[in-house]
Amino acid sequence: MKLTLDENKFDEMQTAFIKEIIMMTKVKLQEAGLEDEKLEDATAHIAMGVASIIDDMTVIESEGAAVKPYLTFRGDEDDELIHCGENACTYEFVYGIMKKLFNR
Repeated sequence: MKLTLDENKFDEMQTAFIKEIIMMTKVKLQEAGLEDEKLEDATAHIAMGVASIIDDMTVIESEGAAVKPYLTFRGDEDDELIHCGENACTYEFVYGIMKKLFNR
């Protein structure tokens, strides 16, 4: 597997990734009957929680071993993974996406 360091492409991909998570969360919460401010608040809380896990800001253990996620994306080639050289920062995009999604 070839790791390709491309911060710009990675940022584009992680933005699209967290946006999709947020949009799907909103839809599922709407289907569960949430509306208005409750919908927005629940979507934001879930989005930040998921982003925290993806960005390795949440302590995760399995049988005493640390679980440390490192986000990558498939590149144009089958054996290529795009990364940014450090942990993801999907949480940085949550506010802007939420603002657009809820027309604020």
